[in-house]
Amino acid sequence: MPLARSLSVTSLSGLEEWDEEFDREDAVLFEIAWEVANKVGGIYTVIQTKARLTCEEWGENYFLVGPYMESSVRTQVELIEPCNATLRRTIDKMNSSGCKYAAQCDEPPHIVAHFHEWLAGLGLVLCRQRQLPVATIFTTHATLLGRYLCAGSVDFYNKLAEFNVDKEAGDRQIYHRYCLERAAARCAHVFTTVSQITAIEAEHLLKRKPDIVTPNGLNVKKFSAMHEFQNLHAQSKARIQEFVRGHFYGHLDFNLDKTVFLFIAGRYEFSNKGADIFLEALARLNYLLRVNHSEVTIIAFFIMPARTNNFNVETLKGQAVRKQLWDTAQTVKERFGKKLYESLLVGQLPDVSKMLDKEDFTMMKRAIFATQRQCLPPICTHNMLEDSSDPILNCIRRIGLFNSAQDRVKVIFHPEFLSSTSPLLPVDYEEFVRGCHLGVFPSYYEPWGYTPAECTVMGIPSVSTNLSGFGCFMEEHIADPSAYGIYILDRRYRGVDESCNQLTSFLFQFCQQSRRQRIIQRNRTERLSDLLDWRYLGRYYVSARHMALAKAFPDTYIYEPQEPTSATGFRYPRPASVPPSPAHSLHSSPHHSEAEDEEEPYDEDLEVEKDRVNIRQPFNLPNRNKNQTVGLPEKN
Repeated sequence: MPLARSLSVTSLSGLEEWDEEFDREDAVLFEIAWEVANKVGGIYTVIQTKARLTCEEWGENYFLVGPYMESSVRTQVELIEPCNATLRRTIDKMNSSGCKYAAQCDEPPHIVAHFHEWLAGLGLVLCRQRQLPVATIFTTHATLLGRYLCAGSVDFYNKLAEFNVDKEAGDRQIYHRYCLERAAARCAHVFTTVSQITAIEAEHLLKRKPDIVTPNGLNVKKFSAMHEFQNLHAQSKARIQEFVRGHFYGHLDFNLDKTVFLFIAGRYEFSNKGADIFLEALARLNYLLRVNHSEVTIIAFFIMPARTNNFNVETLKGQAVRKQLWDTAQTVKERFGKKLYESLLVGQLPDVSKMLDKEDFTMMKRAIFATQRQCLPPICTHNMLEDSSDPILNCIRRIGLFNSAQDRVKVIFHPEFLSSTSPLLPVDYEEFVRGCHLGVFPSYYEPWGYTPAECTVMGIPSVSTNLSGFGCFMEEHIADPSAYGIYILDRRYRGVDESCNQLTSFLFQFCQQSRRQRIIQRNRTERLSDLLDWRYLGRYYVSARHMALAKAFPDTYIYEPQEPTSATGFRYPRPASVPPSPAHSLHSSPHHSEAEDEEEPYDEDLEVEKDRVNIRQPFNLPNRNKNQTVGLPEKN
């Protein structure tokens, strides 16, 4: 099944005319999801980051509806009285009569109800069954049956058309939930998904082709100067290096300045998230680095929450030893500095042989003795409850990556979400991502993929696949994704072994880059963040709501979909300068030196200017509190 372009998933500038407006003065938008102020997965991020843009569009006529979770309400919700009189009466009525819907209004507004996922789908089905005057939208971020099928190690995408969906759902005891999801998709005025790959999946499993694809975006923070996010990378990398010094104490036989940090993060779905193929590629990469006598060391982090009972004692000891060594060095430095100061005060050059006395040497010898270690650095930072059956640990045992001195690839499994209050690695997720060099997400089932998108926004290169929504989106909009730090792994048309070899090749090429080449690539990656800004991608939601209003209230609203043009919109070209490959980059540091060649193949300012030409300025939504009269459809 080729990922063909269509009106609903054309490139961003394919939807060219965004001057059209429709009257929202008498329209109200409700967005309903289980993850409103209730963090479970990626839908929480979608709704949270999109809320500001939607508020600009709808103002006080925008309402989010979700479950009342006491713990979430205390930290994420500000309790206020509704300013809308109709809504106030409705809520009072619901509170007094056991949450039975009742609304009273002399002139009822046109209501748009946007439901996310099957958990909220029941409300949509009842709206249609009771024939309520509501324009409905249903968005599936990942089909329920699709998740279960992929978890069962089936050839999912090549057999989509062959599945007996009712039997498959019944066999997995999810038939009731599957029917609810399918009914919501079939009943909605407008059905949307988050990516083209999920649209194909939904068409076969839910038996309806999506009307429009609404890609997930982020609120992008742009820096005033290019070097600012590079400085953040350096600061965060230093924090990670401190952790590594403690974790590998006694076996720190590699150069941290020549160490590359890779990571994979997300739900612990060993196969769906691609942890299996990542580990296999790391084993092959380890072999390549050893036979080529590479000085580069790879440290691969696995940030996937699993069942644990506490921190690993050996890991905690490592951080304690590191801190003890630091304190010892500071004490000796202070004593040394005091003697140097006193010597200079009397006008004499210090006698270096007398600057350190026996007590200083004793302190340092004790500190060195404390770094002696009889075991290898631990793979896992925590004590796993199911160590013998854990997929990641069993795979590591099979491939033999045990953090030995001979291994050029080291592995650290952190089975817990990152937190700045952790005694082991005291950084939050954003800071950790900024400090790494490459995010690796070779997912087999990834309807969108927020993790590589977050990497892109922070200027960190990443590996994605052509089975993820993010990977397909980037392939469609960038002529040469790898030059911009977006490596697209082919898991759709290649077998597992071929895909693993391709991933190994990506990682080996990345390891060969010099520091300067990585800086160039990060600059290019960060410039792609405009593509993922809600200021761009929010327009798809605007179109979906307009379409739903036109279908539900055809006498009031008009929606005329545009025909796709032959010019399918902007597409980032290849970089204006030479790609950052080891064969072409001349400089190993970000600053030009006299000893280096005069010819410079990379012009940052010129490349930035040419890239900016290929993308429009973000569109600005009209202020909801102002009366808009241009282009409004006539009302009866």
